[in-house]
This record gives sequence, C-alpha cells and structure tokens, in this order.
Amino acid sequence: MKQAEKTGSNTLPQTQLLRRAALIAGTLAIATAVPAFAQDEGASQEGATQEAKEPRRYRLTAGLQFFPRYPGSDELQPSPMINFDAVRGDEPFKFEAPDDGFGIEIVRAGGFAFGPILNFEDARTAKDVGTELPKVDFSFEVGGVVSYNLGDNFRVRGELRKGVTGHKGWVGIAGADVILRDQDKWLFSIGPRLTWSDNRYRDAYFSVAPEDALASGLPAYDAKGGIQAYGATASFLTQFSEQWGIDVFVKYDRLTDNAANSPIVQTFGSRHQFAGGLGLTYTFRDANLDKMF
Repeated sequence: MKQAEKTGSNTLPQTQLLRRAALIAGTLAIATAVPAFAQDEGASQEGATQEAKEPRRYRLTAGLQFFPRYPGSDELQPSPMINFDAVRGDEPFKFEAPDDGFGIEIVRAGGFAFGPILNFEDARTAKDVGTELPKVDFSFEVGGVVSYNLGDNFRVRGELRKGVTGHKGWVGIAGADVILRDQDKWLFSIGPRLTWSDNRYRDAYFSVAPEDALASGLPAYDAKGGIQAYGATASFLTQFSEQWGIDVFVKYDRLTDNAANSPIVQTFGSRHQFAGGLGLTYTFRDANLDKMF
C-alpha cells in the first residue's frame, strides 16, 4: 500500500512540451528525407527516371499521446503525437508501430533492415516522484535498430540504445507485430514487447542510494540490470476520406523483477505502465515537397 502522497503536477511543463515537439519534428524530418534521398541516389538512371514520374504522397499525423511521466510512474504526461510519411505513387505507406524509436533504415536486404536510431526520456525531478530523490536529467539516446519483415503481415524488431545524457545507461526493446491492412484504407497491428535495461539505467530510475534514503524516506535499494518489463502494443489507423483519417494506439507494460520491487515504484508509482494516443491524419500531394526530396 502506498504510504505517501505525490506532490507533482499532472500537467507537462510548457518548456518540456515544446522541447519534445521540436525534437520529434526535427528527427522525423531527417528520418524521412535521408531514406528518400538514399533510395533515389541508389537507383539506376533508368529506374530513377521512371520513379521521378511517380509523384509522392505525404501523410501528416498530428495529435496528443500520453506516456508515463518517468519509468515506473503511475501518472501520465501528455506530449505531441507527430509523424510524417512519404511514398511514391499508390504504394501503401510503410508500417510503423507507435512505440518505434526514430530509426533510419540504411541497409535493406531480404526482408532485413538495419540502421541508427534515436530516442529520448524527459527529465525526472524530485517533484515528479513526490519525494527527495536526485534529478535524472533529460536523456538523449542513440543506438541501432534491426528488423525483419515476413511478408506484409508480420514484423519483428529490436532496438538497443545508449543514453548519452541523463541516465547514461543501456536499454533494449524487442517486439513483434501482426499487421492487418487494406492498403491505406485501414490498418490494425498488435504484438508483444520485452524491455531490458542495464545496471546504470536501473540505478537512475529504480535504485535508492544509501545517502538518499533518509531524505526520501525510502529504504536503500540497489536495482540490478535485466528484464525490465513485458507487455503489448496495438494500433489502428483508418481513412474517413481520401485526405482525412484517424490514428489511435494503446500500450501496456508490466514492470518485473527488481524494477517492479523498487521502493520508488512500490510507494510512489506502479508496475502497470499504460500509454495511448489519438491523432488526425492528412494525406496530400505537393510538387514543392517532391523537389525537396
């Protein structure tokens, strides 16, 4: 039973919201432009000429999503739900799960794809938790992603990321998705997730150092690395018209092992980690954007 009352606000500070929006928008612009450029440059002269005759379709998604305030929190914080996709002609938009990091597929062969990936975690303050614990700074993560598509209806994917700021630990996510779709008219996906993290990541979010125990009122606790959580993610996208549609997702993770047993989680948070989002999609063509890419 929880013994203390949180003092943190349920509203994401405006500076964090704007920072997150700017980071997402900038990363998505790079992630969209680089593969398109690489694809065009890698094609033969004949193929490139033929492809240039096919104008691109673009899809912009904008909405609001909610994720735990920090790993182990029982409070949700809002953030922008932004995505931008581009395809040639009438080709269906590429499937992306809502919890994918911002990856760029540089190498593609036989259903496999590999490339770099970016992600981030917002800062965690003592006010967020509700007791005196050290601040975990904003965490910018870089790493790699590998995926395998078995036809159009099944995908497995793994991410491994290193925090270069903030928690400075390693975190990995593995998952699989069953994908059902009718071109771009509608798409439904669902699949399991498994999260792993190392000692340094656990120390940042789940451990209580002996020197912090007295001020926080929590017992000292040393969380070791290993499997952090297991869960599932589902998404649904459908078109109302040729231009307008809706994109919705839900996600659940259950903390396990010593992450779930952390006194921070037991007293101020929850082992049940929920997330979800809802966005409006707009599909269009734009000759000026075609020239940019």
